[in-house]
Amino acid sequence: MKKGLFITFEGGEGAGKSIQVEILASHLHEQGYDVTVTREPGGTRIGEQIRTITHDPENVDLTPVTEAYLMAAARAQHVEQIIFPSLENGKIVVCDRYVYSSIAYQGYGRQLGGEKIQKLNDLAINGAIPDLVFFLDVPVETGQKRRRTAIKVKDRLDLQQKEFYARVHEGYRQLAKKYADLFVVVDGTQSIESVALKVWDVVKSRLDKAAKPDVQGEY
Repeated sequence: MKKGLFITFEGGEGAGKSIQVEILASHLHEQGYDVTVTREPGGTRIGEQIRTITHDPENVDLTPVTEAYLMAAARAQHVEQIIFPSLENGKIVVCDRYVYSSIAYQGYGRQLGGEKIQKLNDLAINGAIPDLVFFLDVPVETGQKRRRTAIKVKDRLDLQQKEFYARVHEGYRQLAKKYADLFVVVDGTQSIESVALKVWDVVKSRLDKAAKPDVQGEY
């Protein structure tokens, strides 16, 4: 079975993930690769319905535990309907957020515990581990400033206190250390072009390496 490449982007609010997903997908398309671009929570009909619940600013009574289960439920649907089929067809999957967002936001931000959220999501991801995780590292203050400038309508996550986002950011930094072989930390305060170039260099290197045949010497 041919297997594709699974790439995800992570970071706090205002990190610039969405634009980097678009730029990378555009580069890949230009190089002739078949790409699936998706996001979490969402990506599927059911996932988008769950996103409406989790992001609705009127749902201030949504408890942290309920939020964690909803995110995992959306992810389970996403993995089954989008990620696995795309990878099995040899496509490159570029995803805006994945399980590490849940660990950072619910595990650290909501203080439910990173290990608990990881275990909660084990069934949801069903072994679908990314090949590359780009963590766009941006200070909380910078991210919030960008967010305020960019958005017109606030969602539920925009209503959190600064301490919440500080815990999320620390969660990502801990994840980057724990999964150093998987995470690529990029300074998200750089220009969009500079970040995109760094991302493309890493992805191109991975693709070039995968394209080389495994030649062994003959005796």
